[in-house]
Amino acid sequence: MHPTSVLTIVLVACATVSAQLNQLAVAAGFKYFGTAVDNPGLNNQAYMNIASNKNEFGQVTPANGQKWDSTERAQGQFSYVNGDAVTNRARQASQILRCHTLVWHSQLPSWVNNINGRDAMTRVLQAHIQNVAGHYKGQCYAWDVVNEALEDSGTYRNSPMYRALGKDFIPLAFQAAAAADPDAKLYYNDYNIENPGAKYNEALNIVRSIKAAGARVDGVGLQAHFIVGQTPSLTNLKTVLTGFAALVDEVAYTELDIRHPRLPASDADRQQQSRDYQTVAQACLDTPKCIGITVWDFADQVRPFPSRRAGSES
Repeated sequence: MHPTSVLTIVLVACATVSAQLNQLAVAAGFKYFGTAVDNPGLNNQAYMNIASNKNEFGQVTPANGQKWDSTERAQGQFSYVNGDAVTNRARQASQILRCHTLVWHSQLPSWVNNINGRDAMTRVLQAHIQNVAGHYKGQCYAWDVVNEALEDSGTYRNSPMYRALGKDFIPLAFQAAAAADPDAKLYYNDYNIENPGAKYNEALNIVRSIKAAGARVDGVGLQAHFIVGQTPSLTNLKTVLTGFAALVDEVAYTELDIRHPRLPASDADRQQQSRDYQTVAQACLDTPKCIGITVWDFADQVRPFPSRRAGSES
């Protein structure tokens, strides 16, 4: 079990980024404390001075540059300009790289929606994963192989992949990823699975189905997009982490942000936000297989969260 003596220091500083977050997290037993980095932030030197400081962030996730609409906008024509721009900076700073994401219903190029039939979609998925994961082979500590396959109700999203292949697209993707990058940890990643409920239960079933198909799944990523004052309880967070940890080698918070629902935030709101971050950190600290926390960027000016609402902040 991770020591908890540095809990308060590790995450309370998220808003100000004044403590040496990764150093403290590693001392507490984590593998890393990391951040997402999106391409627009690369041009902001003050921002990059922090993002590339390994003492602050020992891990980086490219927020958008490795997604399908960035890597294969036209079928069979691959580009890694955006992904490489972020991964190269992370490599120069000796930061751990979490790669994100191979299969997602959103940010798909339009041509994928026109792929019909099981065989055709299988070829498309395998070719995409082989090329993208193959390009980054040996660079990624982990891949978010499949992202957000479920609706909040726990039913499957009506994505082009699901329409063509049903639930089978998920183990197929994991098999392809394992072949393309054998040393990377392979994750299923989703949001609103941090509380017990229908979506959490179906996410457990996804992990079981991947393994039943003979594919490898190493971890579950819990995105953890929360609202101040509405963060799940410590008990619920730990229950969910423990449930996933019973099935996989590791779990992680992969896109943590806790936004204020209104601005300006009061002092009481900011104190509550600190308590919420502490709750999330405590849950991870108390779960032996929880290896780290990634914040979904740390500066509102460059944050990659697409559904950020006017009049709110993280």
